Amino acid sequence: MQILIWSYFDLLIFFMLIAVVLAADPYSDALLSLKSEIIDDSKSLDDWKVPSEGNISGKILACSWSGVECNENSTIVTSLNLCMKNLAGKLPGKQLGVLTQLAGLNISQNSFSGEIPVEIFNLTNLRILDISGNNFSGRFPRGITSMKNLVHFDALSNSFSGPLPVEVTELESLKVLNLAGSYFDGPIPSSYGSFKRLEYLHLAGNSLTGKIPPELGNLKTVTHMEIGYNFYEGNIPWQLSNMSELQYLDIAGSNLSGSIPRELSNLTKLESLFLFRNRLTGPIPWEFSRIVPLIDLDLSDNLISGPIPESFAVLKNLRLLSLMFNEMNGTVPESLAELPSMEILFIWNNFFTGTLPKNLGMNSKLRWLDVSNNSFIGSIPPGICAGGKLFKLMLFSNNFTGNLPPLSNCSSLVRIRVEDNSFSGEIPLKFSNFPDITYIDLSKNRFTGGIPSDISRALKLQYFSVSNNPELGGIIPENTWSLPFLQNFSASYCNISGNLPPFRSCKSIIVIELRMNNISGSIPKNISDCHSLEMINLASNHLSGHIPKEIASLPSLVFVDLSHNDLIGSIPVEFGKSSSLVLLNVSYNDISGTIPSKKVLRSMGRSAYIGNPELCGKPLKSCSNPINGKKLRLILLVSAGAVILMAAIIFGLIYRQKGSKGQWQMNSFIGLPQFTANDILRSFDCANSMEELPPYSGAFCKAVLPTGITVLVKKLEWEPKRVKVASESITQLGSARHMNLIRLLGFCYNKQMTYLLYDYLPNGNLAEKLRMQRDWGMKCRIMIGIAKGLCFLHHDCKPAIPHGDLKSSNVIFDDNSEPRLADVGFKHLMQLIKGTAPATSRLAAGESNDCIKEELYEDIYNFGEIILEILSNGRLINGGASIHGKPKDVVLREIYHDNEAESTNSLQEEIKVVVDVALLCTKSRAVDRPSMEDVLKLLSGLKAKGK
Repeated sequence: MQILIWSYFDLLIFFMLIAVVLAADPYSDALLSLKSEIIDDSKSLDDWKVPSEGNISGKILACSWSGVECNENSTIVTSLNLCMKNLAGKLPGKQLGVLTQLAGLNISQNSFSGEIPVEIFNLTNLRILDISGNNFSGRFPRGITSMKNLVHFDALSNSFSGPLPVEVTELESLKVLNLAGSYFDGPIPSSYGSFKRLEYLHLAGNSLTGKIPPELGNLKTVTHMEIGYNFYEGNIPWQLSNMSELQYLDIAGSNLSGSIPRELSNLTKLESLFLFRNRLTGPIPWEFSRIVPLIDLDLSDNLISGPIPESFAVLKNLRLLSLMFNEMNGTVPESLAELPSMEILFIWNNFFTGTLPKNLGMNSKLRWLDVSNNSFIGSIPPGICAGGKLFKLMLFSNNFTGNLPPLSNCSSLVRIRVEDNSFSGEIPLKFSNFPDITYIDLSKNRFTGGIPSDISRALKLQYFSVSNNPELGGIIPENTWSLPFLQNFSASYCNISGNLPPFRSCKSIIVIELRMNNISGSIPKNISDCHSLEMINLASNHLSGHIPKEIASLPSLVFVDLSHNDLIGSIPVEFGKSSSLVLLNVSYNDISGTIPSKKVLRSMGRSAYIGNPELCGKPLKSCSNPINGKKLRLILLVSAGAVILMAAIIFGLIYRQKGSKGQWQMNSFIGLPQFTANDILRSFDCANSMEELPPYSGAFCKAVLPTGITVLVKKLEWEPKRVKVASESITQLGSARHMNLIRLLGFCYNKQMTYLLYDYLPNGNLAEKLRMQRDWGMKCRIMIGIAKGLCFLHHDCKPAIPHGDLKSSNVIFDDNSEPRLADVGFKHLMQLIKGTAPATSRLAAGESNDCIKEELYEDIYNFGEIILEILSNGRLINGGASIHGKPKDVVLREIYHDNEAESTNSLQEEIKVVVDVALLCTKSRAVDRPSMEDVLKLLSGLKAKGK
């Protein structure tokens, strides 16, 4: 008992000691109080504590804590650096007010939220204030004028809204002002041109509007100004040319119009000028040659016309010249090749003609050259790689001729794209000289001499295409499939002969395209090693032997075309067990036996199996027993009569359908069921084929074709003058095939109307099933499936295809509960038919025009909203805007409840990832949203990733 009493006494003495210590040490007391009010999940501030022996030294305890700096005597806290400590919650202001002698406060790269505390403005000795990389929101509070000593203020990447703070212009010592990456709106105040000592101004990435104030030209001390990625109107004010000390100017992505002021040439200290992604017109001022220090010039993605100024010959420091995606013309000045600092030259997607400068690459260490999508002629400059640094060579879609240079000094090359030209001769690539090459596209040329035999030496190669070189010849080199990172190998229509080499160590290959060659022999059984294979096209060759069952067992296989060969035997039953297979085509071989009675195989339609006389079973003729001659004659007579009757009916139907509307035509897409116009028209005359519409789209009609295939039909009316452009758009949509898209099988049309034919999937849509309780794995599968479909449309289709109307009712489930996107591109198609589609400019290399980009961004936003619907079991409908108005911890808590994850840490972590993706996708500014490629990467770590 006595021991217990003494223990209580010791504890009391200890707490009294702490109280005495802290009473004499208000700095440590304030910091401990601050620590207690913020969220520190990573325990970054664990060393902020009072030692058991108390404060023996009499100095401030906090001086020994992480992030805290004091004066030499450790009697005053002078700096607090909590950068990247993974702290969160609301920042308490009362405690900070105690630290009156602070000269530096850095709380950047954390997750603080809510409004910034006004008490922070009482720290009148602050010289540096960095609150960047947090989630502070609301209007910027008044009171900053009291911080008369402030030199550096960085608030980059927060969520402030409302107008820009005008009070900052009264801070006479201010040299750095960074208010970028929030949601500030309204115009830039004209008073922002009154700073006396400012050197750095960053306002980019907000929602600013109005005209750029010409008063900014009064900023005589500013060396760096970024005000782009906003929504201004009007021209670039010529008064900016008065910023005599300016070295860096960025007004990209800002909706600016008009011509580039020639007065900007007065900025004779300018090193970097970025005006890309605006609507600037007219020529590049030749006076820019006066800006001798210029290093980086990016005027891309505008409407600039005219040639490259000859006067650029004097810009000896120019390293980056980007003029891509404009309307420029003329030839490239020879003098451009003499610039000693030139590293990056982007001039693709213009109207340039003539030859490239003959000395291009000889006088500089050229690193990246992209001249694609122009009308260049002639050969490639022989010294293009003389500098030994070239890593990307992009020359596609021009009219280049002659031999490709050997590129012997190009060991640094990572990417070569010369497709769609008229190059000839042998492929001069010695792959052992390219240790880092990942992407090669030589397609659509006139190369000869075969694929270089040492291709297996390109150990980092991922993509290789030589398709559409009809005189290439040769064989497929022996160890091609063993390349450790090879994903795509395309060599269709190349007159290649010989056998398929063994599929040894082919674990990374995804796509093999070898159609229309002279390849013979059998398909190697060790194709079973190609676990990642999704598409193989061996059509129109001379392959023989059986279809190996091993190919049918591949887990990710989506597309198989073995048509027009000499294959024998039966169709492996394993194809019917595939959960990923979308298309199988074995037509025009010598396949025999019965088509396996699996729905996935019978849904392919007749066109997948015709041309095999000994093959039977649905959807071909039935495999019935032989019949005697008498019955045969009777059947033939009845059949003949039926044929005559059917012909009369068809003739009548066609005559009725034609009327004044013209001849019906049918376009069935390659590799899909081949219907005729009669098949479609006859199905509408049969009462039994017109059933109640499925619930997910009132615009569809279900029809059973005479071939026995059930399809969904959508009827559209158009004017004759719209037929060509609309049918081209439909053909593009029909060519887009992915396991997460509903297949467009074909279309039947005349001059007045068209019928679009789709796969029939009767299993309902996401909108109907949002409130169904699903496990987390199924939710992940749905979200990732939708993301894969969108990623395919946005990044694998050239040009990109926006969905245009992404919503939960347009997400349909197949027999395996796999989500498929419906109505892809239908919005744009309707605009084409009605003549309301916005005029489209020429497509950029690898990206879409501005109009399409806006629709892609809209798809991404809608995907974010679908994520929220799935996460909340339908509670958050159209929740993209509202979710940003709530604290993130509240949103997470509600969604944890929706998914019964309040006590499951691993599930909470995955939900956090998905919520973060939804927040990114639904950002109010389109340019802040991630691409679908990035979205898919972010979701890739979830459970049930799917195939």
